[in-house]
Amino acid sequence: MKIQKPRGTRDFLPAEMTKRRFIENKMRQTVENWGYQEVQTPIFEHLELFTIKSGETIVNEIYDFEDKGGRALALRPELTASVLRMYVDELQVAPKPLKLYYFGNCFRYERPQKGRFREFWHFGAELIGSDRPEADAEVIALASSVLDVIDLKGDLRIGELSTLRSLMGSLDVEIQSMIMKYIDKKDAQGLAGLLEQVGAHDIKEPLLNLISLKGEGAISKAREIVGDLPGMGHLESVLDMLNTLGIDYSIDFGIARGLDYYTDMVFEIYAENLGAQNQICGGGAYRLAHLFGGRDVSSTGFAIGFDRVIEALGAIRVPTQKTVVVVSTDKTISEAQKIAQRLREHVPTNVDLMGRNFTAQLSHADAIGAAYAVIIGPKELRTGKVTLKNMETAEQEMLTLDEVIQRITY
Repeated sequence: MKIQKPRGTRDFLPAEMTKRRFIENKMRQTVENWGYQEVQTPIFEHLELFTIKSGETIVNEIYDFEDKGGRALALRPELTASVLRMYVDELQVAPKPLKLYYFGNCFRYERPQKGRFREFWHFGAELIGSDRPEADAEVIALASSVLDVIDLKGDLRIGELSTLRSLMGSLDVEIQSMIMKYIDKKDAQGLAGLLEQVGAHDIKEPLLNLISLKGEGAISKAREIVGDLPGMGHLESVLDMLNTLGIDYSIDFGIARGLDYYTDMVFEIYAENLGAQNQICGGGAYRLAHLFGGRDVSSTGFAIGFDRVIEALGAIRVPTQKTVVVVSTDKTISEAQKIAQRLREHVPTNVDLMGRNFTAQLSHADAIGAAYAVIIGPKELRTGKVTLKNMETAEQEMLTLDEVIQRITY
């Protein structure tokens, strides 16, 4: 019986993994240049970590299970909660702000479709310990820089949640959560129906007007609806800093984010060529630590959907490392193994493992795209040298092993 991969998962072949690692490493280098340090958390956590902030309904959307000890666990559906749990456990007394980043796979039990999988990868960063505008501005600028360095152009939109929450203040928490989800899905018609259903007639018109505000003049129009809330001044300070940094953005009060823990500034970045599933980055300011037993602390972060990034980039040129194949005869195979060991200190190196003859080994070197063949036959064995063959030009010359190393690593 042929066993296939589980629905909503993927296999990545060598060429795809080369591309993914190339992009990942560029993203890592960027955030490290901004002073962020990598952390890693468990793939599964206690189920309560996710239900405590999102409610029991999230169980329908994630992979949850009991271990052999009867403990309720879940595969992580995102990484922010895990990082803040780790912060509460290990890092509360560390100097602030903490600047952390991560790259890992997450899991959600949902219907697979284009751009959406049950196993997916997130690349993200969290800045913990500051509620100042410059902290929010840095996180937005960092997300923008990460995409710039991989030549991915995105549409950055910034919103502010305290305006929305001020209108919903008298409503039940569950109703507020439902409202935010409709806004996050850009479903104005469904939102209007919900507001009618729960009897929130007084906020229907101002709320629908607020979430429609976009672009230049949106902040002043929002003030006309909700007044001069502290979050508005904070947002303007963030935008001033982004202007100083030359970051392109637009204002969009219709951004709500699908997670309940965001408090003030929020942002999303959209790619141009992904169709409906075009959001590649989302983030904002939030407070989570107190829910996990820690002291209340301000944080700002983002997560980039790595799989959508790869899809949006399409075909890209990935620099390839020179590969060498050591070609030998039956009588020189032991010497070939020694030479290969030496070459592996400098470049990826293969030797024949299939019992191929001399000609077939050279054909195999060509088939796998080797840059060079290092030939060790009876003549080379007698002279203490090897023959270096350039597989692209077919030029070859006899050299010492040290000369070969110098030539192929130049």
